[in-house]
Amino acid sequence: MCTAATYKTKDFYFGRTLDYEFSYGEEVVVTPRHFIFHFRDMGVMDSHYAIIGIAHVAEGIPLYYDGVNEKGLGIAGLNFVGNADYKKACPDKDNVATFEFIPWILGQCATVKEARELLSDINLTDTVFNDKLPNAQLHWLIADREEAVTVESVKQGIKIYDNPPGVLTNNPPFDMQMFQLNNYRHLSAKSHPNYFSGKLPLEVYCHGMGALGLPGDLTSTSRFVRAAFVKMNSVSGDSEHESVGQFFHILGSVDQQRGCCGLGEGRYEYTIYTSCCNGDKGIYYYTTYGNHQITGVDMHREDLDGARLARYALVGEEQVRMVN
Repeated sequence: MCTAATYKTKDFYFGRTLDYEFSYGEEVVVTPRHFIFHFRDMGVMDSHYAIIGIAHVAEGIPLYYDGVNEKGLGIAGLNFVGNADYKKACPDKDNVATFEFIPWILGQCATVKEARELLSDINLTDTVFNDKLPNAQLHWLIADREEAVTVESVKQGIKIYDNPPGVLTNNPPFDMQMFQLNNYRHLSAKSHPNYFSGKLPLEVYCHGMGALGLPGDLTSTSRFVRAAFVKMNSVSGDSEHESVGQFFHILGSVDQQRGCCGLGEGRYEYTIYTSCCNGDKGIYYYTTYGNHQITGVDMHREDLDGARLARYALVGEEQVRMVN
């Protein structure tokens, strides 16, 4: 399971948690403008926007989990098991395999508006990368500094939803997730008056009682509510350090600790990494389960006019700063 979110101060920030039981050896990968993408049904893309994000590189190809392009458009793919449905290639459509979807959009679109236009002709196919990497069942958050949408490929076809909170988790489908926020409209960052009964002397006995009832479990529905509440009520300065720090605190509200989400046979789901990309500056920050120190990669320090991937393994061991 995973959680993705957007945040805006002076700059636009986009990131996610990856919650899973094991790692595929993810890396921060910068794809320059002339890296050649060979799409299974859509030919060759040899000139495109540069992309930075986390990917598993297989057969020399970056299989992005999430990414942001040089124009500030971001995408994250999150598990959508049981609801995702991919089709066979069909005529008169842009037949894009799911593992190609992120570079297909980020390579050509500068804004969500442009992505909507490209999505109008898309057919997400069930083509697999290879026999060792079956398709993941996903839906996607696409966002820029002005708006966000959720994209789902289901049995009925491609669904595109406006996403006003700029948050996405997993199941159920996004429209159902949004509707359930109505059940939490009473939550507030401020304490409420006594609505229970004017006949009883009920007191505010501690801070934070306005958010009493905010779900705290690890289900995707609860994480959606919690992340949306924290993000929508979040306050920070607009400096880079304050903004990035606050973004990690927002996603920290849905962090999964190893041992709390058991999958059986000694397996546990946990937050493998948390990311935050400054979409305006092209700087990708991350932490890992074993390393809480924020690490950054600046795409503009790479040769973006080149054709070779720049790859940086994730720092997995805790970095402790001793002060004496």
